[in-house]
Amino acid sequence: MSDAVITKQADLTAFCDRLHRADRIAFDTEFVSEDTYKPQLCLAQIATVDEALCVDPLADLDLTPLWDALTDPAHQVVVHAARQEFLFGVDASGKRLARLFDVQVAAGMIGMEFPAGYGNLISRLLGVSPQKGETRTDWRRRPLTDRQIEYAVADVTYLLPLHDRLSGRLAEQKRSHWFVDEMEAFQGDLEASLTRDRWRRVSGSSGMSSRCQAILRELWTWREREAERRNLPTRFILRDDLMVEMAKRKLSDPKHLGAIRGMERPELKRAIPEFSRLVEKALAIPDDQLPRSQRAPETSTQLTMLGQFLSSALSSICRAADIAPSLVGTPNDVRELVSYRLTGQTDGEGRPPALAEGWRAEIVGHIIEELLGGRMSIRIADANSEHPLTFEPVPTPKV
Repeated sequence: MSDAVITKQADLTAFCDRLHRADRIAFDTEFVSEDTYKPQLCLAQIATVDEALCVDPLADLDLTPLWDALTDPAHQVVVHAARQEFLFGVDASGKRLARLFDVQVAAGMIGMEFPAGYGNLISRLLGVSPQKGETRTDWRRRPLTDRQIEYAVADVTYLLPLHDRLSGRLAEQKRSHWFVDEMEAFQGDLEASLTRDRWRRVSGSSGMSSRCQAILRELWTWREREAERRNLPTRFILRDDLMVEMAKRKLSDPKHLGAIRGMERPELKRAIPEFSRLVEKALAIPDDQLPRSQRAPETSTQLTMLGQFLSSALSSICRAADIAPSLVGTPNDVRELVSYRLTGQTDGEGRPPALAEGWRAEIVGHIIEELLGGRMSIRIADANSEHPLTFEPVPTPKV
């Protein structure tokens, strides 16, 4: 099956010329992320209604024509669990994949489980049992076997039939516009994650003072630079728990830093003078220039109780609406909505909670607001039913 893999620039150029004439493009990738700074793209699988081929990024190809085709708004790009494919495209071209359609999200929006595996979607929607067996392969090794190529091509073979089935179901349920909004929000969140203060997501850093956060930010920035320079995962450079411990101690003395358990590795010992300099730099930052603390807002006993109670109703609301509860929101999303409606609290950036806007408000948010306002009630209609809870308007008292 070597003819199913493009390894020459001329073949890639001709293939991309054909892609520009396609209305829809199915797209998937194989990558390895265990021991590099960023995931390494090892294979790109592309299909149209006419052909399905693989492109080998390790064959010293200029992939610009491929990214040009995939980001051309004249097409629709169909994927499954699109996060990494989207990031590959943005990193390579600075542009979004064209009119993205994620079959995993679409399935959740018509009432199937979310997130659903690719094989499960194929079996349930198309009645086909796809082959398995190459999920743990090292896609960096060459030459690729016929079995690997066959497996990779199969990853895009079913995407367009899935798109046909799912887009039709979305239209039937009048949710096509919801899906477009969800894809827009999904891509916007991923783009924001590339520039947002990612150091705030370091494990164990919640509740830190602003001064400790400043130290953590300096150490995190250094780690990112080192990981990129050496092309290694950040955890290979400096573990999260060691950064957090240095930040919490607020001591720049090299002896104190070297005494932290876990700093015994030779490369870390050599870096201790740099850590000392970074801590000193953060300690010298004026108070008015420190990062703003993003402590979680205080939650009253009443808010906690209401959040827990209404979280139990989330699944019933979603099942009745024929949409996957895990796609709509989490118990924490419910608690945030309750807090927002009763106290006006928003997140650290002033944004309303997810359940207060868009299609999620139509499905869940408005019902919860009615319950909080006493204008709707919950009762058990049939304890043996698949959906035992019923939501009913509270009758207006007669004057």
